[in-house]
Amino acid sequence: MTEQTFRVGPIRPPSEAGSLLIQVTRGCTWNKCRFCGLYKDNTFRAYSVESIKNDIDVIADYVERIKPYIDNQGRWDRLGLKGEINKLSPTERESFYVVLNWLMHGGENVFLQDGNSLALKTDRVVEVLQYLRKRLPWIKRITSYARAETLSRISAEDYKRLKEAGLDRIHSGFESGSDEVLELINKGVTSEQEIIAGKNIKESGIEFSVYFMPGVGGKDLSYKNAIETARVVKEIDPDYVRIRTAVIKTDTELWEYVESGIFKLCSENEKLNEIRILIEKTKGCSGILTSDHVVNLLQGLNGRLKEDNERMLNAIDEYFNLPESEQKIFQLARRKLMVTFVKDLKMLSEFQREKLEEITRRITDEDKWNRMLNELLMQYI
Repeated sequence: MTEQTFRVGPIRPPSEAGSLLIQVTRGCTWNKCRFCGLYKDNTFRAYSVESIKNDIDVIADYVERIKPYIDNQGRWDRLGLKGEINKLSPTERESFYVVLNWLMHGGENVFLQDGNSLALKTDRVVEVLQYLRKRLPWIKRITSYARAETLSRISAEDYKRLKEAGLDRIHSGFESGSDEVLELINKGVTSEQEIIAGKNIKESGIEFSVYFMPGVGGKDLSYKNAIETARVVKEIDPDYVRIRTAVIKTDTELWEYVESGIFKLCSENEKLNEIRILIEKTKGCSGILTSDHVVNLLQGLNGRLKEDNERMLNAIDEYFNLPESEQKIFQLARRKLMVTFVKDLKMLSEFQREKLEEITRRITDEDKWNRMLNELLMQYI
Protein backbone atom coordinates (compact mmCIF):
# COMPACT_ATOMS: atom_id res chain seq x y z
CA MET A 1 0.00 0.00 0.00
CA THR A 2 1.33 3.45 -0.94
CA GLU A 3 2.24 5.63 2.02
CA GLN A 4 0.14 8.73 2.55
CA THR A 5 2.75 11.51 2.63
CA PHE A 6 3.30 14.91 1.05
CA ARG A 7 6.24 17.25 0.46
CA VAL A 8 7.14 20.12 2.79
CA GLY A 9 9.91 22.61 1.94
CA PRO A 10 12.46 24.21 4.28
CA ILE A 11 11.32 27.84 4.61
CA ARG A 12 8.37 30.13 5.15
CA PRO A 13 7.92 33.72 6.38
CA PRO A 14 7.40 34.16 10.16
CA SER A 15 3.91 35.46 9.37
CA GLU A 16 3.08 32.01 7.94
CA ALA A 17 4.08 30.10 11.09
CA GLY A 18 0.60 28.62 11.47
CA SER A 19 0.00 28.03 7.77
CA LEU A 20 -0.22 24.73 5.92
CA LEU A 21 2.92 24.36 3.79
CA ILE A 22 2.48 22.92 0.29
CA GLN A 23 5.57 22.55 -1.88
CA VAL A 24 4.85 23.34 -5.54
CA THR A 25 8.49 24.01 -6.47
CA ARG A 26 11.85 23.17 -4.93
CA GLY A 27 14.67 25.67 -4.57
CA CYS A 28 15.16 28.94 -6.41
CA THR A 29 15.26 29.63 -10.16
CA TRP A 30 18.09 32.17 -9.71
CA ASN A 31 20.16 30.80 -6.82
CA LYS A 32 22.97 33.32 -7.39
CA CYS A 33 22.39 35.98 -4.72
CA ARG A 34 25.71 36.66 -3.01
CA PHE A 35 24.17 36.87 0.48
CA CYS A 36 22.19 33.60 0.29
CA GLY A 37 23.36 30.01 0.57
CA LEU A 38 19.98 28.45 1.34
CA TYR A 39 19.54 26.57 -1.94
CA LYS A 40 23.22 26.31 -2.91
CA ASP A 41 23.14 22.53 -3.31
CA ASN A 42 19.62 22.28 -4.78
CA THR A 43 18.65 22.39 -8.44
CA PHE A 44 15.36 24.16 -9.06
CA ARG A 45 12.47 21.83 -9.71
CA ALA A 46 8.86 22.55 -10.62
CA TYR A 47 6.54 19.76 -9.51
CA SER A 48 3.80 18.54 -11.82
CA VAL A 49 0.26 19.71 -11.22
CA GLU A 50 -0.81 16.09 -10.76
CA SER A 51 1.76 15.46 -8.02
CA ILE A 52 0.72 18.67 -6.24
CA LYS A 53 -2.93 17.63 -6.47
CA ASN A 54 -1.96 14.27 -5.00
CA ASP A 55 -0.35 16.06 -2.04
CA ILE A 56 -3.52 18.11 -1.57
CA ASP A 57 -5.58 14.89 -1.63
CA VAL A 58 -3.38 13.39 1.10
CA ILE A 59 -3.79 16.54 3.19
CA ALA A 60 -7.58 16.51 2.71
CA ASP A 61 -7.66 12.84 3.74
CA TYR A 62 -5.74 13.58 6.95
CA VAL A 63 -8.11 16.47 7.69
CA GLU A 64 -11.06 14.06 7.49
CA ARG A 65 -9.28 11.59 9.77
CA ILE A 66 -8.52 14.30 12.33
CA LYS A 67 -11.92 16.04 12.34
CA PRO A 68 -13.73 13.41 14.50
CA TYR A 69 -11.31 14.15 17.33
CA ILE A 70 -12.27 17.80 17.78
CA ASP A 71 -15.64 18.94 19.13
CA ASN A 72 -17.56 22.13 18.31
CA GLN A 73 -15.95 23.85 21.30
CA GLY A 74 -12.48 23.36 19.86
CA ARG A 75 -11.50 20.67 22.37
CA TRP A 76 -9.24 17.84 21.19
CA ASP A 77 -9.60 14.14 21.96
CA ARG A 78 -5.90 13.48 22.47
CA LEU A 79 -6.35 9.80 23.31
CA GLY A 80 -8.29 9.25 20.09
CA LEU A 81 -5.65 11.12 18.09
CA LYS A 82 -2.93 8.96 19.62
CA GLY A 83 -4.76 5.86 18.43
CA GLU A 84 -5.00 7.31 14.92
CA ILE A 85 -1.29 8.17 14.92
CA ASN A 86 -0.35 4.64 16.00
CA LYS A 87 -1.85 3.30 12.76
CA LEU A 88 0.66 5.28 10.68
CA SER A 89 4.22 4.64 9.54
CA PRO A 90 6.98 6.99 10.81
CA THR A 91 6.99 9.00 7.56
CA GLU A 92 3.18 9.19 7.49
CA ARG A 93 3.25 10.51 11.05
CA GLU A 94 5.38 13.44 9.92
CA SER A 95 2.74 14.41 7.36
CA PHE A 96 -0.07 13.80 9.86
CA TYR A 97 1.58 16.10 12.42
CA VAL A 98 1.92 18.87 9.80
CA VAL A 99 -1.83 18.77 9.14
CA LEU A 100 -2.64 18.45 12.84
CA ASN A 101 -0.47 21.46 13.68
CA TRP A 102 -2.19 23.44 10.93
CA LEU A 103 -5.66 22.61 12.24
CA MET A 104 -4.61 23.46 15.79
CA HIS A 105 -3.59 26.90 14.48
CA GLY A 106 -7.02 27.44 12.97
CA GLY A 107 -6.58 25.59 9.67
CA GLU A 108 -7.28 28.69 7.61
CA ASN A 109 -4.07 29.74 5.83
CA VAL A 110 -1.89 28.02 3.22
CA PHE A 111 1.61 28.88 2.02
CA LEU A 112 2.94 27.67 -1.34
CA GLN A 113 6.65 26.82 -1.25
CA ASP A 114 9.63 27.19 -2.09
CA GLY A 115 11.46 30.38 -2.95
CA ASN A 116 9.87 31.14 -6.33
CA SER A 117 6.58 29.28 -6.70
CA LEU A 118 5.17 31.71 -9.27
CA ALA A 119 7.90 30.63 -11.70
CA LEU A 120 5.33 28.01 -12.68
CA LYS A 121 3.23 28.99 -15.68
CA THR A 122 0.15 30.91 -14.62
CA ASP A 123 -2.20 28.24 -16.02
CA ARG A 124 -0.58 25.64 -13.76
CA VAL A 125 -0.71 27.85 -10.66
CA VAL A 126 -4.37 28.65 -11.37
CA GLU A 127 -5.15 24.93 -11.62
CA VAL A 128 -3.41 24.25 -8.31
CA LEU A 129 -5.21 27.14 -6.59
CA GLN A 130 -8.60 26.05 -7.87
CA TYR A 131 -8.03 22.47 -6.77
CA LEU A 132 -6.82 23.59 -3.36
CA ARG A 133 -9.93 25.73 -2.89
CA LYS A 134 -12.11 22.82 -4.05
CA ARG A 135 -10.61 20.23 -1.67
CA LEU A 136 -10.19 22.61 1.30
CA PRO A 137 -12.99 25.13 0.67
CA TRP A 138 -12.83 26.82 4.09
CA ILE A 139 -9.33 28.25 3.49
CA LYS A 140 -9.22 32.00 4.09
CA ARG A 141 -5.78 32.91 2.71
CA ILE A 142 -3.29 31.44 0.22
CA THR A 143 0.16 33.00 0.02
CA SER A 144 3.34 32.46 -1.99
CA TYR A 145 6.96 33.59 -2.25
CA ALA A 146 8.27 34.83 -5.60
CA ARG A 147 11.34 36.58 -7.01
CA ALA A 148 10.87 40.20 -8.10
CA GLU A 149 12.32 39.45 -11.54
CA THR A 150 9.81 36.63 -12.04
CA LEU A 151 6.98 38.85 -10.82
CA SER A 152 7.94 41.58 -13.29
CA ARG A 153 7.28 39.18 -16.19
CA ILE A 154 3.74 38.30 -15.08
CA SER A 155 1.10 40.53 -16.67
CA ALA A 156 -1.54 42.47 -14.76
CA GLU A 157 -4.16 40.27 -16.44
CA ASP A 158 -2.50 37.09 -15.19
CA TYR A 159 -2.34 38.49 -11.65
CA LYS A 160 -6.09 39.06 -11.86
CA ARG A 161 -6.51 35.42 -12.91
CA LEU A 162 -4.42 34.32 -9.93
CA LYS A 163 -6.50 36.51 -7.64
CA GLU A 164 -9.75 35.06 -8.98
CA ALA A 165 -8.37 31.53 -8.53
CA GLY A 166 -7.67 32.24 -4.87
CA LEU A 167 -4.16 33.69 -4.43
CA ASP A 168 -4.41 36.33 -1.69
CA ARG A 169 -0.86 37.46 -0.92
CA ILE A 170 2.61 37.45 -2.48
CA HIS A 171 5.85 37.79 -0.51
CA SER A 172 8.95 38.99 -2.37
CA GLY A 173 12.45 39.60 -1.07
CA PHE A 174 13.34 42.88 -2.75
CA GLU A 175 16.15 43.35 -0.16
CA SER A 176 16.91 46.77 -1.69
CA GLY A 177 15.59 49.37 -4.11
CA SER A 178 19.08 50.55 -5.01
CA ASP A 179 20.39 49.31 -8.34
CA GLU A 180 23.96 49.56 -7.02
CA VAL A 181 23.11 47.36 -4.05
CA LEU A 182 21.12 44.93 -6.21
CA GLU A 183 24.15 44.59 -8.49
CA LEU A 184 26.51 44.19 -5.53
CA ILE A 185 24.49 41.30 -4.12
CA ASN A 186 23.83 39.87 -7.61
CA LYS A 187 20.08 39.90 -7.07
CA GLY A 188 19.33 39.52 -10.77
CA VAL A 189 16.72 42.27 -10.85
CA THR A 190 16.52 46.05 -11.21
CA SER A 191 14.55 48.57 -9.21
CA GLU A 192 12.45 49.30 -12.30
CA GLN A 193 11.45 45.63 -12.50
CA GLU A 194 10.53 45.74 -8.81
CA ILE A 195 8.24 48.70 -9.47
CA ILE A 196 6.62 47.06 -12.51
CA ALA A 197 5.96 43.90 -10.49
CA GLY A 198 4.57 45.78 -7.52
CA LYS A 199 2.21 47.96 -9.54
CA ASN A 200 0.79 44.99 -11.47
CA ILE A 201 0.22 43.03 -8.27
CA LYS A 202 -1.45 45.95 -6.51
CA GLU A 203 -3.71 46.52 -9.52
CA SER A 204 -4.97 42.93 -9.28
CA GLY A 205 -6.02 43.25 -5.64
CA ILE A 206 -3.51 40.67 -4.40
CA GLU A 207 -1.81 41.76 -1.17
CA PHE A 208 1.89 42.47 -1.67
CA SER A 209 4.52 42.02 1.02
CA VAL A 210 8.10 43.16 0.27
CA TYR A 211 11.25 42.60 2.30
CA PHE A 212 13.89 45.25 3.00
CA MET A 213 17.35 44.20 4.15
CA PRO A 214 19.13 47.01 6.01
CA GLY A 215 22.89 46.59 5.94
CA VAL A 216 23.03 44.42 2.81
CA GLY A 217 24.85 47.16 0.89
CA GLY A 218 27.57 47.47 3.52
CA LYS A 219 28.94 50.74 4.84
CA ASP A 220 29.65 52.27 1.43
CA LEU A 221 26.07 51.91 0.17
CA SER A 222 24.18 52.21 3.44
CA TYR A 223 22.46 55.51 2.68
CA LYS A 224 21.64 54.53 -0.91
CA ASN A 225 20.20 51.24 0.30
CA ALA A 226 17.74 53.14 2.48
CA ILE A 227 16.85 56.11 0.31
CA GLU A 228 16.44 54.12 -2.91
CA THR A 229 14.36 51.46 -1.19
CA ALA A 230 12.13 54.25 0.12
CA ARG A 231 11.75 55.47 -3.47
CA VAL A 232 10.61 52.04 -4.66
CA VAL A 233 8.24 51.62 -1.71
CA LYS A 234 6.67 55.02 -2.45
CA GLU A 235 6.17 54.06 -6.10
CA ILE A 236 4.43 50.79 -5.24
CA ASP A 237 2.86 51.41 -1.81
CA PRO A 238 2.91 47.70 -0.90
CA ASP A 239 0.59 46.35 1.77
CA TYR A 240 3.54 45.28 3.92
CA VAL A 241 7.19 46.25 4.23
CA ARG A 242 8.96 43.60 6.29
CA ILE A 243 12.37 44.26 7.82
CA ARG A 244 15.03 41.54 7.54
CA THR A 245 18.33 42.89 8.83
CA ALA A 246 21.26 41.62 6.77
CA VAL A 247 23.24 38.78 8.31
CA ILE A 248 26.25 37.82 6.20
CA LYS A 249 26.82 34.09 6.60
CA THR A 250 30.24 32.50 6.16
CA ASP A 251 29.06 30.11 3.42
CA THR A 252 28.14 32.95 1.04
CA GLU A 253 30.00 34.86 -1.64
CA LEU A 254 29.32 38.12 0.19
CA TRP A 255 31.31 36.83 3.17
CA GLU A 256 34.27 36.37 0.83
CA TYR A 257 33.87 40.08 0.04
CA VAL A 258 33.98 40.79 3.79
CA GLU A 259 37.16 38.77 4.21
CA SER A 260 38.84 40.48 1.25
CA GLY A 261 37.87 43.96 2.45
CA ILE A 262 35.59 44.71 -0.52
CA PHE A 263 32.52 44.74 1.75
CA LYS A 264 32.52 46.40 5.17
CA LEU A 265 29.85 45.27 7.62
CA CYS A 266 27.45 47.98 8.76
CA SER A 267 27.21 48.74 12.45
CA GLU A 268 23.93 48.13 14.28
CA ASN A 269 23.40 51.89 14.34
CA GLU A 270 23.92 52.21 10.59
CA LYS A 271 21.43 49.43 9.93
CA LEU A 272 18.88 50.98 12.28
CA ASN A 273 19.41 54.37 10.67
CA GLU A 274 18.54 52.80 7.30
CA ILE A 275 15.20 51.75 8.78
CA ARG A 276 14.70 55.24 10.16
CA ILE A 277 15.32 56.80 6.74
CA LEU A 278 12.91 54.34 5.13
CA ILE A 279 10.14 55.18 7.61
CA GLU A 280 10.77 58.91 7.38
CA LYS A 281 10.70 58.96 3.57
CA THR A 282 7.58 56.78 3.17
CA LYS A 283 5.31 58.73 5.49
CA GLY A 284 2.51 59.06 2.93
CA CYS A 285 2.29 55.33 2.18
CA SER A 286 -0.70 53.35 3.41
CA GLY A 287 1.05 50.03 4.05
CA ILE A 288 2.26 48.43 7.26
CA LEU A 289 5.91 48.23 8.30
CA THR A 290 6.67 45.23 10.43
CA SER A 291 9.87 44.15 12.16
CA ASP A 292 8.83 40.55 12.75
CA HIS A 293 12.12 38.67 12.81
CA VAL A 294 14.58 38.00 15.62
CA VAL A 295 17.51 39.34 13.56
CA ASN A 296 16.12 42.88 13.78
CA LEU A 297 17.56 45.06 16.55
CA LEU A 298 14.15 46.56 17.36
CA GLN A 299 11.84 43.60 16.80
CA GLY A 300 8.72 45.34 18.10
CA LEU A 301 8.85 48.13 15.52
CA ASN A 302 5.46 47.81 13.83
CA GLY A 303 2.85 50.18 12.48
CA ARG A 304 1.21 51.87 9.53
CA LEU A 305 3.62 54.03 7.58
CA LYS A 306 1.09 56.85 7.45
CA GLU A 307 -0.69 56.89 10.81
CA ASP A 308 2.10 55.46 12.98
CA ASN A 309 5.08 57.14 11.32
CA GLU A 310 5.99 59.42 14.22
CA ARG A 311 5.48 56.70 16.82
CA MET A 312 7.88 54.37 15.01
CA LEU A 313 10.47 57.13 14.56
CA ASN A 314 10.20 57.92 18.28
CA ALA A 315 10.78 54.24 19.12
CA ILE A 316 13.99 54.32 17.08
CA ASP A 317 15.07 57.59 18.65
CA GLU A 318 14.52 56.13 22.12
CA TYR A 319 17.40 53.82 21.29
CA PHE A 320 19.54 56.51 19.63
CA ASN A 321 19.09 58.76 22.68
CA LEU A 322 20.83 56.19 24.88
CA PRO A 323 24.47 56.89 25.77
CA GLU A 324 26.84 55.08 23.41
CA SER A 325 27.84 52.66 26.16
CA GLU A 326 24.19 51.72 26.74
CA GLN A 327 23.62 51.28 23.02
CA LYS A 328 26.39 48.69 22.93
CA ILE A 329 24.99 46.95 26.00
CA PHE A 330 21.59 46.78 24.29
CA GLN A 331 23.09 45.53 21.01
CA LEU A 332 24.88 42.68 22.74
CA ALA A 333 22.01 41.82 25.08
CA ARG A 334 19.60 41.81 22.15
CA ARG A 335 21.81 39.55 20.04
CA LYS A 336 22.02 37.15 22.99
CA LEU A 337 18.19 37.27 23.31
CA MET A 338 18.42 38.73 26.80
CA VAL A 339 16.22 41.72 25.90
CA THR A 340 13.62 42.62 23.27
CA PHE A 341 12.87 46.28 23.95
CA VAL A 342 15.03 49.19 25.13
CA LYS A 343 13.05 49.29 28.39
CA ASP A 344 14.19 45.70 29.08
CA LEU A 345 17.67 46.98 29.92
CA LYS A 346 16.28 47.78 33.37
CA MET A 347 15.45 44.10 33.85
CA LEU A 348 19.04 42.89 33.48
CA SER A 349 20.51 41.48 36.66
CA GLU A 350 23.68 42.94 38.10
CA PHE A 351 25.56 39.81 37.06
CA GLN A 352 24.24 39.99 33.48
CA ARG A 353 25.14 43.66 33.14
CA GLU A 354 28.66 43.08 34.49
CA LYS A 355 29.26 40.33 31.92
CA LEU A 356 27.97 42.51 29.08
CA GLU A 357 30.01 45.51 30.18
CA GLU A 358 33.14 43.36 30.36
CA ILE A 359 32.70 42.34 26.72
CA THR A 360 32.07 45.93 25.57
CA ARG A 361 35.26 47.06 27.32
CA ARG A 362 37.27 44.22 25.80
CA ILE A 363 36.14 44.69 22.18
CA THR A 364 36.71 48.31 21.23
CA ASP A 365 37.56 47.90 17.54
CA GLU A 366 34.41 48.64 15.48
CA ASP A 367 35.07 46.00 12.82
CA LYS A 368 35.65 43.28 15.43
CA TRP A 369 32.49 44.35 17.26
CA ASN A 370 30.41 44.22 14.07
CA ARG A 371 31.83 40.80 13.18
CA MET A 372 31.03 39.45 16.64
CA LEU A 373 27.41 40.62 16.42
CA ASN A 374 27.09 39.24 12.88
CA GLU A 375 28.39 35.89 14.15
CA LEU A 376 25.80 35.86 16.94
CA LEU A 377 23.06 36.56 14.40
CA MET A 378 24.07 33.65 12.16
CA GLN A 379 22.48 31.16 14.55
CA TYR A 380 19.03 32.65 13.94
CA ILE A 381 18.84 32.14 10.16
